[in-house]
Amino acid sequence: MSVINRPFKVLGIQQIAIGGPDKVKLQKLWVDMFGLEVTGTYKSDRENVDEDICAMGVGPFKVEVDLMQPMDPEKKPAVHTTPLNHVGLWIDNLPVAVEWLTSQGVRFAPGGIRKGAAGFDICFIHPKGNEELPIGGEGVLIELVQAPDEVVKAFGALAAQYA
Repeated sequence: MSVINRPFKVLGIQQIAIGGPDKVKLQKLWVDMFGLEVTGTYKSDRENVDEDICAMGVGPFKVEVDLMQPMDPEKKPAVHTTPLNHVGLWIDNLPVAVEWLTSQGVRFAPGGIRKGAAGFDICFIHPKGNEELPIGGEGVLIELVQAPDEVVKAFGALAAQYA
């Protein structure tokens, strides 16, 4: 079923987040072998995560690859138990997207819109729907990320070339 009057656009992949018990092992492939650059780190007791933020690509088409390990393997969220932890999508208007998606029955994870590790406003679509909000990620946690103006413009210009 296609919804025609969607009041926002998914522009592209913003990030993928990969979890494991030891991020040093993840770095061997992603940093040492693939050559991604570590551009930052993020630690949060509340989110039980110690992550390295890596990057591939440049400018508005840069994609983050977050290499994550738990701060405490016994606590939740267990960022290491699902190797592909989540996928992040650039959204052109996050508040409008959240409002509209919720009205369509999409279930969001607790926490609402907030600043993410990379400094952008984010929120998460829950991996599972429920009775009240039946649409979820079907087992995949999906992060919606507010795209900054330069990303919105770059994706718009790219799309115009193919229109």
